[in-house]
Amino acid sequence: MTAARSLSTVDDLVAAGLVREDRRAQAAAVAERYAVAVTPPLVALIDADDPDDPIARQFVPDAAELVTLPEERADPIGDLAHSPVEGIVHRYPDRVLLKAVHVCPVYCRFCFRREMVGPEGLGTLTPAELDAAIAYIAGRPEVWEVILTGGDPLVLSPRRLRDMMERLAAIDHVKIVRFHTRVPVVDPARIDAALIDALKASGKTTYVALHANHPREFTEDARAAVARIVDAGMMMISQTVLLKGVNDDADVLTALMRSFVENRIKPYYLHHPDLAPGTSHFRLSLAEGRALVERLRGRVSGLCQPAYILDIPGGHGKVRADSMAVEEAGDGCFRLRDFRGETHFYPPEEN
Repeated sequence: MTAARSLSTVDDLVAAGLVREDRRAQAAAVAERYAVAVTPPLVALIDADDPDDPIARQFVPDAAELVTLPEERADPIGDLAHSPVEGIVHRYPDRVLLKAVHVCPVYCRFCFRREMVGPEGLGTLTPAELDAAIAYIAGRPEVWEVILTGGDPLVLSPRRLRDMMERLAAIDHVKIVRFHTRVPVVDPARIDAALIDALKASGKTTYVALHANHPREFTEDARAAVARIVDAGMMMISQTVLLKGVNDDADVLTALMRSFVENRIKPYYLHHPDLAPGTSHFRLSLAEGRALVERLRGRVSGLCQPAYILDIPGGHGKVRADSMAVEEAGDGCFRLRDFRGETHFYPPEEN
Protein backbone atom coordinates (compact mmCIF):
# COMPACT_ATOMS: atom_id res chain seq x y z
CA MET A 1 0.00 0.00 0.00
CA THR A 2 1.29 3.47 -0.92
CA ALA A 3 1.41 5.92 1.96
CA ALA A 4 -0.84 8.97 1.66
CA ARG A 5 1.11 12.03 0.60
CA SER A 6 1.31 15.29 2.47
CA LEU A 7 -0.74 18.28 1.38
CA SER A 8 1.75 20.80 0.05
CA THR A 9 -0.24 23.04 -2.29
CA VAL A 10 -3.26 25.27 -1.89
CA ASP A 11 -5.12 23.05 -4.37
CA ASP A 12 -4.48 20.12 -2.02
CA LEU A 13 -5.83 22.09 0.94
CA VAL A 14 -8.94 23.18 -0.94
CA ALA A 15 -9.62 19.62 -2.13
CA ALA A 16 -9.29 18.36 1.44
CA GLY A 17 -11.76 20.98 2.69
CA LEU A 18 -9.13 22.75 4.80
CA VAL A 19 -9.24 25.99 2.77
CA ARG A 20 -12.53 27.39 1.52
CA GLU A 21 -12.79 28.15 -2.18
CA ASP A 22 -13.47 31.82 -1.48
CA ARG A 23 -10.17 32.00 0.45
CA ARG A 24 -8.07 30.21 -2.17
CA ALA A 25 -6.43 33.40 -3.46
CA GLN A 26 -5.43 34.57 0.02
CA ALA A 27 -3.99 31.15 0.89
CA ALA A 28 -2.11 31.12 -2.41
CA ALA A 29 -0.57 34.50 -1.61
CA VAL A 30 0.67 33.12 1.72
CA ALA A 31 1.99 29.94 0.07
CA GLU A 32 3.98 32.01 -2.42
CA ARG A 33 5.99 33.42 0.47
CA TYR A 34 6.03 30.67 3.12
CA ALA A 35 6.27 26.89 2.76
CA VAL A 36 3.17 24.73 3.25
CA ALA A 37 2.97 21.04 4.20
CA VAL A 38 0.42 19.11 6.26
CA THR A 39 0.96 15.40 6.85
CA PRO A 40 -1.88 12.84 6.65
CA PRO A 41 -1.91 12.23 10.44
CA LEU A 42 -2.52 15.95 10.99
CA VAL A 43 -5.15 16.14 8.25
CA ALA A 44 -7.02 13.38 10.09
CA LEU A 45 -6.91 15.41 13.30
CA ILE A 46 -8.35 18.63 11.84
CA ASP A 47 -12.04 19.39 12.22
CA ALA A 48 -12.69 21.21 8.96
CA ASP A 49 -16.09 22.37 10.26
CA ASP A 50 -14.50 24.22 13.19
CA PRO A 51 -13.15 27.63 12.08
CA ASP A 52 -11.14 27.78 15.31
CA ASP A 53 -9.67 24.28 15.16
CA PRO A 54 -6.32 24.48 17.03
CA ILE A 55 -4.59 21.95 14.77
CA ALA A 56 -5.65 23.73 11.58
CA ARG A 57 -4.55 27.06 13.04
CA GLN A 58 -1.01 25.73 13.42
CA PHE A 59 -0.61 24.38 9.87
CA VAL A 60 -3.17 25.81 7.41
CA PRO A 61 -2.10 29.12 5.81
CA ASP A 62 -4.00 32.20 6.93
CA ALA A 63 -4.25 35.64 5.31
CA ALA A 64 -3.07 37.16 8.60
CA GLU A 65 0.42 35.91 7.69
CA LEU A 66 0.60 38.61 5.03
CA VAL A 67 0.63 41.29 7.73
CA THR A 68 4.16 42.13 8.88
CA LEU A 69 4.63 44.46 11.86
CA PRO A 70 7.57 46.88 12.15
CA GLU A 71 9.10 44.99 15.08
CA GLU A 72 9.07 41.65 13.25
CA ARG A 73 12.28 40.42 11.67
CA ALA A 74 13.48 37.70 9.29
CA ASP A 75 15.96 36.36 11.89
CA PRO A 76 14.06 37.06 15.11
CA ILE A 77 16.41 35.33 17.56
CA GLY A 78 19.64 36.38 15.85
CA ASP A 79 20.97 33.03 14.61
CA LEU A 80 23.01 34.67 11.86
CA ALA A 81 24.92 36.85 14.31
CA HIS A 82 26.31 33.70 15.95
CA SER A 83 26.94 31.55 12.86
CA PRO A 84 30.72 31.23 12.40
CA VAL A 85 30.34 28.64 9.61
CA GLU A 86 27.35 27.50 7.56
CA GLY A 87 25.02 25.26 9.61
CA ILE A 88 26.47 26.18 13.02
CA VAL A 89 25.01 28.57 15.60
CA HIS A 90 27.31 29.06 18.61
CA ARG A 91 25.52 31.41 21.01
CA TYR A 92 26.42 29.80 24.35
CA PRO A 93 29.91 28.56 25.27
CA ASP A 94 29.15 24.86 25.91
CA ARG A 95 26.70 24.04 23.11
CA VAL A 96 26.10 24.60 19.42
CA LEU A 97 23.21 24.20 17.04
CA LEU A 98 23.93 22.03 14.01
CA LYS A 99 21.40 22.88 11.30
CA ALA A 100 22.04 20.08 8.84
CA VAL A 101 18.75 20.48 7.00
CA HIS A 102 16.19 23.25 6.51
CA VAL A 103 13.29 21.03 5.44
CA CYS A 104 10.42 19.89 7.67
CA PRO A 105 7.65 17.29 7.34
CA VAL A 106 5.19 20.08 8.21
CA TYR A 107 5.49 23.86 8.22
CA CYS A 108 4.17 25.65 11.28
CA ARG A 109 2.52 28.97 10.48
CA PHE A 110 4.33 30.59 13.43
CA CYS A 111 7.83 29.23 12.65
CA PHE A 112 10.61 31.55 13.79
CA ARG A 113 12.84 30.30 10.95
CA ARG A 114 10.12 30.57 8.30
CA GLU A 115 12.33 32.75 6.08
CA MET A 116 14.97 29.98 6.02
CA VAL A 117 13.07 26.67 5.85
CA GLY A 118 11.13 24.90 3.13
CA PRO A 119 11.75 23.73 -0.43
CA GLU A 120 12.88 27.24 -1.39
CA GLY A 121 14.84 27.79 1.83
CA LEU A 122 18.47 27.14 2.72
CA GLY A 123 18.20 23.42 1.94
CA THR A 124 20.50 20.68 3.23
CA LEU A 125 24.17 21.26 4.02
CA THR A 126 26.46 20.19 1.20
CA PRO A 127 29.11 17.57 2.04
CA ALA A 128 31.74 20.32 2.19
CA GLU A 129 29.58 22.47 4.48
CA LEU A 130 28.90 19.52 6.78
CA ASP A 131 32.63 18.76 6.89
CA ALA A 132 33.31 22.36 7.92
CA ALA A 133 30.59 22.28 10.58
CA ILE A 134 31.91 19.04 12.09
CA ALA A 135 35.45 20.42 11.99
CA TYR A 136 34.27 23.53 13.86
CA ILE A 137 32.77 21.36 16.61
CA ALA A 138 35.87 19.15 16.77
CA GLY A 139 38.08 22.21 17.16
CA ARG A 140 36.13 23.68 20.12
CA PRO A 141 36.77 21.56 23.27
CA GLU A 142 34.30 23.71 25.22
CA VAL A 143 31.40 22.27 23.17
CA TRP A 144 29.77 19.66 25.40
CA GLU A 145 26.40 19.44 23.60
CA VAL A 146 25.38 19.43 19.94
CA ILE A 147 21.74 20.24 19.16
CA LEU A 148 20.53 19.05 15.77
CA THR A 149 17.78 21.30 14.53
CA GLY A 150 16.95 23.15 11.35
CA GLY A 151 14.46 22.27 9.79
CA ASP A 152 13.67 18.91 11.31
CA PRO A 153 16.69 16.58 11.44
CA LEU A 154 14.48 13.47 11.54
CA VAL A 155 13.48 14.01 7.91
CA LEU A 156 16.98 12.75 7.06
CA SER A 157 17.41 9.10 6.21
CA PRO A 158 18.70 6.71 8.89
CA ARG A 159 21.88 6.36 6.82
CA ARG A 160 22.60 10.09 6.94
CA LEU A 161 21.66 10.37 10.60
CA ARG A 162 23.92 7.43 11.43
CA ASP A 163 26.79 9.05 9.53
CA MET A 164 26.42 12.28 11.51
CA MET A 165 26.25 10.43 14.81
CA GLU A 166 29.36 8.42 13.95
CA ARG A 167 31.21 11.62 13.16
CA LEU A 168 30.08 13.21 16.43
CA ALA A 169 31.00 10.01 18.28
CA ALA A 170 34.60 10.57 17.19
CA ILE A 171 34.69 13.93 19.02
CA ASP A 172 35.53 13.08 22.62
CA HIS A 173 34.49 16.39 24.21
CA VAL A 174 30.93 16.15 22.83
CA LYS A 175 28.94 14.19 25.40
CA ILE A 176 25.30 15.08 24.61
CA VAL A 177 23.51 15.04 21.26
CA ARG A 178 20.01 16.51 21.20
CA PHE A 179 17.49 16.25 18.36
CA HIS A 180 14.69 18.82 18.04
CA THR A 181 11.77 17.33 16.15
CA ARG A 182 8.05 17.25 15.43
CA VAL A 183 8.18 13.90 13.62
CA PRO A 184 6.79 11.64 16.41
CA VAL A 185 3.48 13.56 16.38
CA VAL A 186 3.23 14.64 12.72
CA ASP A 187 4.62 11.51 11.01
CA PRO A 188 4.83 8.83 13.71
CA ALA A 189 5.33 5.91 11.29
CA ARG A 190 8.75 7.36 10.45
CA ILE A 191 9.95 6.49 13.96
CA ASP A 192 10.98 2.92 13.15
CA ALA A 193 13.79 0.67 14.36
CA ALA A 194 16.26 1.88 11.72
CA LEU A 195 15.78 5.56 12.57
CA ILE A 196 15.93 4.94 16.32
CA ASP A 197 19.15 2.95 15.95
CA ALA A 198 20.65 5.81 13.91
CA LEU A 199 20.15 8.27 16.80
CA LYS A 200 22.50 6.42 19.12
CA ALA A 201 26.28 6.49 19.22
CA SER A 202 28.92 5.04 21.49
CA GLY A 203 29.92 7.34 24.33
CA LYS A 204 27.12 9.85 23.68
CA THR A 205 23.85 10.44 25.50
CA THR A 206 20.97 11.17 23.12
CA TYR A 207 18.09 13.46 24.01
CA VAL A 208 15.02 13.97 21.81
CA ALA A 209 13.10 17.24 22.25
CA LEU A 210 9.54 16.86 20.99
CA HIS A 211 7.65 19.94 19.80
CA ALA A 212 3.90 19.65 20.45
CA ASN A 213 1.42 22.44 21.16
CA HIS A 214 -1.96 20.81 21.81
CA PRO A 215 -3.02 17.65 23.66
CA ARG A 216 -4.86 16.36 20.57
CA GLU A 217 -1.47 15.88 18.91
CA PHE A 218 -0.93 12.88 21.21
CA THR A 219 -2.77 10.35 19.07
CA GLU A 220 -2.45 6.62 19.66
CA ASP A 221 0.18 6.42 16.90
CA ALA A 222 2.10 9.38 18.32
CA ARG A 223 2.13 7.82 21.78
CA ALA A 224 3.46 4.58 20.29
CA ALA A 225 6.22 6.46 18.43
CA VAL A 226 7.27 8.22 21.63
CA ALA A 227 7.29 4.91 23.49
CA ARG A 228 9.62 3.41 20.87
CA ILE A 229 12.11 6.23 21.46
CA VAL A 230 11.96 6.09 25.25
CA ASP A 231 12.05 2.29 25.37
CA ALA A 232 15.26 2.45 23.31
CA GLY A 233 16.91 4.27 26.21
CA MET A 234 16.76 7.86 25.00
CA MET A 235 15.62 10.72 27.20
CA MET A 236 12.81 12.96 25.94
CA ILE A 237 12.01 16.56 26.80
CA SER A 238 9.33 18.88 25.43
CA GLN A 239 9.07 22.15 23.59
CA THR A 240 5.83 24.10 23.22
CA VAL A 241 5.11 27.52 21.78
CA LEU A 242 2.49 29.58 23.59
CA LEU A 243 0.03 30.40 20.80
CA LYS A 244 -3.09 32.54 20.79
CA GLY A 245 -6.06 30.44 19.70
CA VAL A 246 -4.19 27.16 20.18
CA ASN A 247 -3.09 26.72 23.79
CA ASP A 248 -3.52 30.10 25.51
CA ASP A 249 -5.77 28.49 28.09
CA ALA A 250 -4.81 27.04 31.47
CA ASP A 251 -6.93 23.91 30.95
CA VAL A 252 -5.40 23.20 27.52
CA LEU A 253 -1.85 23.76 28.80
CA THR A 254 -2.56 21.53 31.80
CA ALA A 255 -3.78 18.72 29.54
CA LEU A 256 -0.79 19.14 27.23
CA MET A 257 1.82 19.10 30.00
CA ARG A 258 0.15 16.08 31.59
CA SER A 259 0.23 14.33 28.22
CA PHE A 260 3.97 14.90 28.02
CA VAL A 261 4.55 13.51 31.51
CA GLU A 262 2.22 10.54 30.98
CA ASN A 263 4.30 9.67 27.93
CA ARG A 264 7.60 9.91 29.82
CA ILE A 265 8.56 13.29 28.36
CA LYS A 266 9.78 15.95 30.78
CA PRO A 267 8.21 19.38 30.11
CA TYR A 268 11.15 21.63 29.30
CA TYR A 269 10.39 24.89 27.46
CA LEU A 270 7.22 26.89 26.92
CA HIS A 271 8.32 29.50 24.38
CA HIS A 272 6.87 32.97 24.07
CA PRO A 273 6.36 33.28 20.29
CA ASP A 274 9.17 35.04 18.47
CA LEU A 275 8.90 38.15 16.31
CA ALA A 276 8.86 36.26 13.01
CA PRO A 277 7.23 38.03 10.05
CA GLY A 278 3.49 37.53 9.73
CA THR A 279 2.96 35.89 13.11
CA SER A 280 1.42 38.66 15.20
CA HIS A 281 -1.97 36.89 15.24
CA PHE A 282 -0.35 34.13 17.33
CA ARG A 283 1.30 36.35 19.94
CA LEU A 284 -0.05 37.12 23.37
CA SER A 285 1.50 40.00 25.22
CA LEU A 286 4.29 39.08 27.60
CA ALA A 287 2.06 40.18 30.49
CA GLU A 288 -0.70 37.80 29.34
CA GLY A 289 1.77 34.95 29.04
CA ARG A 290 3.18 35.55 32.50
CA ALA A 291 -0.31 35.59 34.01
CA LEU A 292 -1.20 32.33 32.26
CA VAL A 293 1.93 30.58 33.48
CA GLU A 294 1.23 31.83 37.00
CA ARG A 295 -2.20 30.16 36.83
CA LEU A 296 -0.52 26.82 36.17
CA ARG A 297 1.39 26.97 39.44
CA GLY A 298 -0.36 25.11 42.18
CA ARG A 299 -2.94 23.50 39.90
CA VAL A 300 -0.60 20.90 38.34
CA SER A 301 2.27 18.77 39.57
CA GLY A 302 5.76 20.16 39.53
CA LEU A 303 6.54 17.45 36.99
CA CYS A 304 4.28 19.34 34.57
CA GLN A 305 5.88 22.78 34.90
CA PRO A 306 7.94 23.94 31.89
CA ALA A 307 10.22 26.97 31.93
CA TYR A 308 8.52 29.96 30.28
CA ILE A 309 11.17 31.23 27.88
CA LEU A 310 11.64 34.35 25.80
CA ASP A 311 14.39 34.50 23.17
CA ILE A 312 15.66 38.06 23.33
CA PRO A 313 15.46 39.60 19.83
CA GLY A 314 18.82 40.30 18.25
CA GLY A 315 20.65 37.14 19.30
CA HIS A 316 21.12 37.85 23.01
CA GLY A 317 19.93 34.44 24.18
CA LYS A 318 17.10 33.12 26.28
CA VAL A 319 15.63 34.51 29.49
CA ARG A 320 13.00 33.04 31.78
CA ALA A 321 10.03 35.27 31.12
CA ASP A 322 8.63 34.72 34.61
CA SER A 323 11.88 35.41 36.48
CA MET A 324 13.48 38.39 38.19
CA ALA A 325 15.49 38.96 34.99
CA VAL A 326 12.29 40.35 33.42
CA GLU A 327 10.84 43.57 34.85
CA GLU A 328 7.90 45.71 33.75
CA ALA A 329 9.11 49.02 32.32
CA GLY A 330 5.71 50.62 31.67
CA ASP A 331 3.41 50.95 28.65
CA GLY A 332 3.51 47.21 28.00
CA CYS A 333 7.30 47.21 27.72
CA PHE A 334 9.64 44.95 29.69
CA ARG A 335 13.27 45.32 30.70
CA LEU A 336 15.24 42.07 30.19
CA ARG A 337 18.60 41.03 31.59
CA ASP A 338 20.45 38.48 29.47
CA PHE A 339 22.89 35.78 30.65
CA ARG A 340 25.79 38.22 30.28
CA GLY A 341 24.05 40.77 32.54
CA GLU A 342 23.28 43.18 29.69
CA THR A 343 19.91 44.97 29.49
CA HIS A 344 17.45 44.88 26.58
CA PHE A 345 13.83 45.90 26.07
CA TYR A 346 10.85 43.90 24.82
CA PRO A 347 9.23 44.65 22.52
CA PRO A 348 12.50 45.91 21.04
CA GLU A 349 12.81 49.65 20.67
CA GLU A 350 13.79 49.38 17.00
CA ASN A 351 14.13 46.75 14.33
